[in-house]
Amino acid sequence: MPRPLRDPLRQLLMPLAVFAALALLAACSVQKPPFAQLSGMLMDERLDEVSGLAASRTHEDVLWMLDDGGNTPQLFAIGTRGQLLATFRVDGAANTDWEDLAAFDLDGRHYLMIADTGDNGGLRRSLQLHVIEEPAALDVPASKRVLRPAWSIAFRWPDGARDCEAIAVDPVLGQVLLISKKRTPPELFAVPLRPRDDAVQTAAKLGTLAGVPLPTEEELQANPRMARIRHQVTSSDIAPDRNRIAVMTYSEVLLYRRRDRQGWAEALAGKPVVHELPWLPQAEAIGWAEGGRGLFATGEFAPAPLLYLNTD
Repeated sequence: MPRPLRDPLRQLLMPLAVFAALALLAACSVQKPPFAQLSGMLMDERLDEVSGLAASRTHEDVLWMLDDGGNTPQLFAIGTRGQLLATFRVDGAANTDWEDLAAFDLDGRHYLMIADTGDNGGLRRSLQLHVIEEPAALDVPASKRVLRPAWSIAFRWPDGARDCEAIAVDPVLGQVLLISKKRTPPELFAVPLRPRDDAVQTAAKLGTLAGVPLPTEEELQANPRMARIRHQVTSSDIAPDRNRIAVMTYSEVLLYRRRDRQGWAEALAGKPVVHELPWLPQAEAIGWAEGGRGLFATGEFAPAPLLYLNTD
């Protein structure tokens, strides 16, 4: 969206965000916890295009977030109430179109993966995944708040360009899962987490996702454009115990369970549990909470609710 429109749009969305937050607080007062609960609010204007989040594996009650393409290449450390704790610049990784963020552990180290995989116009010949080791401390001088990729993965699609806003990392299988956005049904691909060389990888197609809602006739008649995009996949994350994967669209969260010895293609071909999302300003970021007890989710534009999603 062009920058000149963002300030008026933010003024329009401010009361809507506050209203949504109040509604969620009211819902939290019922005896049975609802699926979506208000955890906090993202108020800082630097968080006005959040497109990915991941729970820290190093710092308790800290979420990492990133902004969409065209913004400064940086990561934000956010408290679970929505407060900005620290900002780290990322050197050596241009923000062409950052669209998702994942946290994972490998060889005793805690990492974050930045997905530079957006391609709205279908023009990019290759895309990048950047792996960054989590900083050990947040309260360091600004001059030391600089991160650099431990390694990067360049890849291409096997049969033409795609837009992709959802990735997930399985360090046990050594896979990075990639889910296409605009295809119906969404397609599942994988690239190796640690390629043997620096050559551009070709993503391998594993299958498609089952159970992603399709627009209804009523939705198509009421607003054809919104109906076509509201069920597109915008983010995903694998639970720390690897038994579930969460997939977000603009309208819902789908939870797929992986049984013992199942691959992710088989798990995502099964029937998901589908939860409707409350209103979020362009829902594009989801990540499992520390320990996989639930999920955090938010969307673009500031202010935006930071939701805790109860998956029990």
